[in-house]
Amino acid sequence: MAWQQISVITNENTAPPLADLFSNLGAVSVTYMDAEDEPVYEPAIGETRIWSNTQVIALYDTMMNPELIKTVVLAKFKDQGLRDWLIEEIADQEWERAWMDYYKPMKFADKLWVCPTDQEQYEPGTVCLTLDPGLAFGTGTHPTTALCLEWLASHDLTGKTVIDYGCGSGILAVAAILLGAKAAQAVDIDSQALTATRSNALKNNVQDKINCYLPEQFVSFQADVVLANILAKPLIELSEQICGLLVSNGQLVLSGILHEQAESVISAYKQNINFNPFVQQEDWIRLDGVKY
Repeated sequence: MAWQQISVITNENTAPPLADLFSNLGAVSVTYMDAEDEPVYEPAIGETRIWSNTQVIALYDTMMNPELIKTVVLAKFKDQGLRDWLIEEIADQEWERAWMDYYKPMKFADKLWVCPTDQEQYEPGTVCLTLDPGLAFGTGTHPTTALCLEWLASHDLTGKTVIDYGCGSGILAVAAILLGAKAAQAVDIDSQALTATRSNALKNNVQDKINCYLPEQFVSFQADVVLANILAKPLIELSEQICGLLVSNGQLVLSGILHEQAESVISAYKQNINFNPFVQQEDWIRLDGVKY
């Protein structure tokens, strides 16, 4: 079956109510895209930010009249700067499998494979994590996640406890268990991230060793390893709390940090953490060290 796709560019304030109206008018999906290559790196904790110029894309079945939908939208948002309308028919495809054209098995530190379903790799001395893109951030393709996976695959986690703070898809918590950790606690402000983490834990048969929490549900304790792949601003704001999650001589891994943000993050943690030299991939770095 084919689909009718409507896209329009608007500002960050109009985009959410516009998306709601598209949904109310029967859209089967509504998505946002950056209209001007404007990165959004530093939302506040609990904040969802979009771009100042956002393309809103709505997908309808062919029974809907896209011109009529456009007329209704323009009547509601006539003074709010909608521009660059595009209405097109797009062919159907197996959307849930389309990503397989570019998402391939990845190997970290000659010990950890991360693979999509049906492309699992099994070699002596390695473990394989099966993961498909879904509700939450974290497949191993982005440098921030790859840097953390490389660290996990390079260290002995046997029998250790792990906290994955800002777990996203749960890829780091699952990897830690597959690499020998005895238990992992996954924490995220997004309930969809926790759903994704539970699903990926089940897919990899480690669901009995991973517990998932919203921050307000999480009862803090001290773990052997704490991983926080979020962004520099929340890492700085949460530095005292994150350090408090580590045992003495525990290992801390921080990612989601741009190169120019390294010193600010180090400064926030230096009273508690003895950092190793940072590791860089593209514009991103990983900080890791040991608690005093």
